[in-house]
Amino acid sequence: MKKSVLCMVVMAASALMAQGPRGGFGGPMAMGGGRGMGMFGGPHALVTGAPYSAVEVVQTQERLADGNSITNQHSTNVYRDSSGRIRTEETITPQAASGKQPYTIVTILDYVAGYRYVLDSSTMTAYQSPLRVPPSSAAATERRTPGAQGMGRRGGGASPDAAAANRPQVVSSTLTPQVVNGVMANGTQHTETIAAGRIGNSQAIQISRTTWVSSELKVPVQIKSTDPRFGTTDMELTNIVQAEPNATLFVVPAGYTVKAGGRGPGPMRGGGRRGPGPQ
Repeated sequence: MKKSVLCMVVMAASALMAQGPRGGFGGPMAMGGGRGMGMFGGPHALVTGAPYSAVEVVQTQERLADGNSITNQHSTNVYRDSSGRIRTEETITPQAASGKQPYTIVTILDYVAGYRYVLDSSTMTAYQSPLRVPPSSAAATERRTPGAQGMGRRGGGASPDAAAANRPQVVSSTLTPQVVNGVMANGTQHTETIAAGRIGNSQAIQISRTTWVSSELKVPVQIKSTDPRFGTTDMELTNIVQAEPNATLFVVPAGYTVKAGGRGPGPMRGGGRRGPGPQ
């Protein structure tokens, strides 16, 4: 059980959201305890010169056909230093029947050294894997600018008209900037409509997501998502402190055994060595 939990944490560390079936932006958000790493600039953009610490709270609610509902909430401590290094930490509480004590899973993305570390406090083990340094936030924005990628694909396959007709209809709008969770943020609203019959649905399905991104920190501070297939998800970045975190948070603590090998999920290979401790 312990290994499966660790693998799930690492696998989700590179994703902002679990995508709904057949594309689209629906689906429950996979965040919390390393699960929100993507939203903090992980694989998308490297943000430097904007240090902070905060608590990410994600609540999901699924309503069942019989009127019952399932609600879950996860809290994750998040840190980023001026160099763009990121740390997330979550306390895992095993089921009472297991007899196991709560433990902490910490994920460190060290873009300076080029390594990712997943620390398991129950075994005092740090799993090390190579980490690709993403482009800067400015470069990432430029790459996403329309026109920067050319005019589209050419070649065989369905005609552009047929492909467009088969895609869900997406309407996006920009919201007026406002203060969200204590910081100034820019908002966007996305609504996706899946036409009746496209995925076997008898009626059209409408999915919505509202995202507020801090203009200074370049990270989402609030995401509200509604999808009738999965329910609702609310992410709030709370207790935001815009200051340099302690440097010791971004190194493997003394006493941990570092196991190198692998690139994230799956068994780690290679011998172990003792962590160097805080520098």
